Amino acid sequence: MTEARQHRLRVAVETPQHSGISGPLDYLSELELAPGSLLRVPWGRRELLGIVWPSAAQSRELDEYADPSKLRAVIGVLAGLTPLSASWCRLVDFAAAYYQRGIGELALSVLPPQLRELDSQQLQLRLKRMHKWVDEQRFDAAEAIQPLLSSAQGQVLAQLDALLAEPAGHQAPPPVLLYGVTGSGKTEVYLRAAEHALKQGLQVLVLVPEINLTPQLEARFAERFGGRVLVSLHSGLTPAQRLRNWLAAHEGHADLVLGTRLAVFASMPRLGLIVVDEEHDPSYKQQDGARYSARDLAVYRAHLEKIPVILGSATPSLESWQKANQGRYIRLALPERIGGGALPRVRLFDMRLMPLSKGVTTALTRPLLDALRLRLERGEQSLIFLNRRGYAPVLHCSECNWKSDCPHCSAWRVFHKGDRSLRCHHCGFSERVPSACPTCGNQDIAPLGRGTERLEEQLCEQLPGARVLRIDADSTKLKGELETHMSAVHAGEVDIVVGTQMITKGHDFRRITLVAAVNPDGALFSSDFRAPERLFALLMQAGGRAGRDAESAARSEMWVQTWHPEHALYKALAKHDFEDFAKNQLAERESAGLPPFAHLAMLRAEARTAEVAKAFLDAASNWAQALPEAAEVLIYPCIPMSVARIANVERMQMLIEAPSRSALQRLLWLWNPELHALKREHKGLMRWAVDVDPLAI
Repeated sequence: MTEARQHRLRVAVETPQHSGISGPLDYLSELELAPGSLLRVPWGRRELLGIVWPSAAQSRELDEYADPSKLRAVIGVLAGLTPLSASWCRLVDFAAAYYQRGIGELALSVLPPQLRELDSQQLQLRLKRMHKWVDEQRFDAAEAIQPLLSSAQGQVLAQLDALLAEPAGHQAPPPVLLYGVTGSGKTEVYLRAAEHALKQGLQVLVLVPEINLTPQLEARFAERFGGRVLVSLHSGLTPAQRLRNWLAAHEGHADLVLGTRLAVFASMPRLGLIVVDEEHDPSYKQQDGARYSARDLAVYRAHLEKIPVILGSATPSLESWQKANQGRYIRLALPERIGGGALPRVRLFDMRLMPLSKGVTTALTRPLLDALRLRLERGEQSLIFLNRRGYAPVLHCSECNWKSDCPHCSAWRVFHKGDRSLRCHHCGFSERVPSACPTCGNQDIAPLGRGTERLEEQLCEQLPGARVLRIDADSTKLKGELETHMSAVHAGEVDIVVGTQMITKGHDFRRITLVAAVNPDGALFSSDFRAPERLFALLMQAGGRAGRDAESAARSEMWVQTWHPEHALYKALAKHDFEDFAKNQLAERESAGLPPFAHLAMLRAEARTAEVAKAFLDAASNWAQALPEAAEVLIYPCIPMSVARIANVERMQMLIEAPSRSALQRLLWLWNPELHALKREHKGLMRWAVDVDPLAI
């Protein structure tokens, strides 16, 4: 009997970043497995899930010169699962190289966690359950009534249909930037484009920035595409739900996939269209582990698969806007609201001119209270936007100047009146509010500043009888609370909504006629060059919640209470003129050599002491400066991060700037192995990470 011939496989496994292993590893297998197959392999003393990775050496027989004794054998194969596609592997390959992470680390982190726990028999059971669930979703549904299109929507869809009608695989169509004001019907364009793709037998991937927007959009798509299999992918699902939904998409049974940034890696064999809603939103950028941008990867994936991608926003990112200016993206516009409703009139209130009177605060001014009373009398709703949760940002002692700082972070602990706690929003450290100042014993300690909790209390005091509802991360902790709150708003059971940025995005509130932004000025003077862009987008989105019903649009208003009404950002906001704002911002960035006219990466280090983190970054800088490739790149000295200490960990960062992506990538590719070596030399260093295209500086 002849001994079974062994095959060498390249296998991507989830090795930790500090191991320095970035590529697939070699294993032996008696079976010749297709690239993309899932299997179990030994790694050290552990057993890991792995993916057979495509390569030139894939599945070749071991020749007579190979030494099988140096390679370990595959433990088992997850049978019955269709292998991951070659295009999916190419997407992961690109993302791992571009964002400087290991292939296995990225590939395994975006798969459902439950796959790590299953053997072939258990997987067969899950597949059987998934097929049963899919069959239940497919039912004969009455054809949904489609709303009439506006002329602008019709023109946009005619151009999108032309892109969708091009033969698959012919050439990659340019990305489409759908620039439409709030309430202009972008979602209807997504629905019609998805319908076109589905009729061709293709799958559709729709990305949204936040979990709380997924159920709302999912309901719109489910209503339109009854009988189609629709799944969602985001971190709010249970592990079992996430596995079922992923399997339905991977096996080609799900027609539509809706999800947050994680879903950009969804395995979809018939993918024919990608939609990125609110493409400007910073939530598309992962902030730990592999720091990828889902929007940018969606564009790359569409290019790879040669399919259309639609990037939609009322306030596009300046990077996307500039690409449209250069002709690299097709810009399609929806300049008017559905039904011809007007955008809310923006009123800037100069806080320097406000008269001081008893009972009036810098947030709830006399004119604002009068405007809220007027809406109450009319039976209309109002929205107060304050991007700070809690009761007050800090507690303060007037005698000794003590403030409620966090002992573990270089930040203040926020006062939450509901549970009488001081809570750090960075490390989570919480304790009861002291009855007296811990330093001098003074019992007169008072809150400084204001959060949504305090604003809610003051509204209830000033407007007795008004039904006030606060919506923020604290009031929606429990499962189902956000949906309950939103239902109450839509049903007209609430008069005034108070909330953070989570209520400004995408929600279709039909009864709101007044939106007021209190205390928005902080971002105007931030050290982060992107802060004005984020503030403008946030205020435009907040204002867009008002007047969405055409009948009330004429009397809808947005109030901005500011100490700097003459600022160019507010002037552009008052005219709803994103194009003017973008033009000025791009001119500023070009003169300063900032993105999108330059390309950035950030090297961050964390250690128990700032000296260790600085020593590591300084050594890394000295090594990189000696490279010939450093001539094209500017490496800045390292500095502490804006919040320098979190959970007793000191954090430092170093900015790298280059005129081209290729120059930056060349340097990072050479630098990466040396950074692993330096980590071993600097014993007190806990972590380091490279962040390519960072959103926060």
